[in-house]
Amino acid sequence: MSRNSSRRSRRPATSAAVLLLVGALLGGQATASTVYKWIDESGTVHLSTTKPAAGVRYETLNLGSTSSKASRPASSGGSVGPGKPAQAASPAQVAQRSEVLSSLRNRECVIALEALDRLTSGTKPTSTAELTRLKQTAEVNCSRDAAHRREQEEMAARLRVANGPECVAARNKLVEMTAPGSKATRESLQSQQAYVDEHCIAPVQ
Repeated sequence: MSRNSSRRSRRPATSAAVLLLVGALLGGQATASTVYKWIDESGTVHLSTTKPAAGVRYETLNLGSTSSKASRPASSGGSVGPGKPAQAASPAQVAQRSEVLSSLRNRECVIALEALDRLTSGTKPTSTAELTRLKQTAEVNCSRDAAHRREQEEMAARLRVANGPECVAARNKLVEMTAPGSKATRESLQSQQAYVDEHCIAPVQ
């Protein structure tokens, strides 16, 4: 494992996965939907089909509709007449959009559950408004199915561990062990990597 890849593992939540989700959403036409994007106080990027709480600054991403209007080709002199029928989305495109939106809702649910658990069990004061926002986010995005909800709660617990001080220390140690000049043995490197892979990989990004 390279030093750079080890350093990347230190960041529990980045916007890379978020950008991939947005790319998948924008890649095909499906049911009309607006996704709201904002960044919370901890630097976590949020993408949700539900508006954030009042007072939170956000931007919107328009994901198109079930039909797409053909645009004029940039290189040719042809044009599309105003009466040209719109091209309907294929079932595969609709299914893909639905799957990605479901992934976004699952992500928002897990992040909200983890934050709620962390803030309500911590010693630092937390604003009522923030707790209300997190509860609303969980209510809107978390599954109503009992089995699926348990899975989301388990993911939230793993996320908290992955973001916790022990895993931060474990990832930092792995970086040090892979640095030039380190005298770490191959066996110790494998053991440390295995620990990080088992305990410190965030279930959502």
